[in-house]
Amino acid sequence: METPDLFALFVRPLHRAGLRYMVSGSLASVHYGEPRLTMDVDVALHVGEGEAGVLASLFPAADFYVPPPEVMAVEIARPTRGHFNVIHFASGQKADFYPSRRHPYWQWAFAQRQLAHVDGHEVWFAPPEYVILWKLEFFREGGGDKHLRDIRGMLLVNSENIDRAMLDRACAELGLGALWQQAQCG
Repeated sequence: METPDLFALFVRPLHRAGLRYMVSGSLASVHYGEPRLTMDVDVALHVGEGEAGVLASLFPAADFYVPPPEVMAVEIARPTRGHFNVIHFASGQKADFYPSRRHPYWQWAFAQRQLAHVDGHEVWFAPPEYVILWKLEFFREGGGDKHLRDIRGMLLVNSENIDRAMLDRACAELGLGALWQQAQCG
């Protein structure tokens, strides 16, 4: 049995519904860098509490675990750290949705997101600088050398399209400067 595509399962429904989103995390680092296996997709959402029901309706209950709309609305309303999962029953693949808008670079990232085509379908990706900030923050919170490897792969493959001066400023502001240096010295 072939494993369903993460984009087909979780991203295309968002795109067809016209919701504001951007793929970040591992799939975005693969898009900008080197390939690696991942079983989930991280999606930053720019939705309001009232859109929780619309979001839930995109993933049929017979095929997906979806938190109740009330739970999603609570996560969407959080000033920071909002998060919920949607899980595809048959494959076990999941999407991590991050709706909180209080990150200092959230608005910048949505203004700079990049439209790409994946298997003939449009997909919005977070800009590479935001993906790097995201991965540095996750590395700071829980370790995981995969985050640093993903950053290094992005810098290796796509260095000319990554604004290092912006990252130097942002990392200094977010207390990520030492980790940013570590990521570049691998």
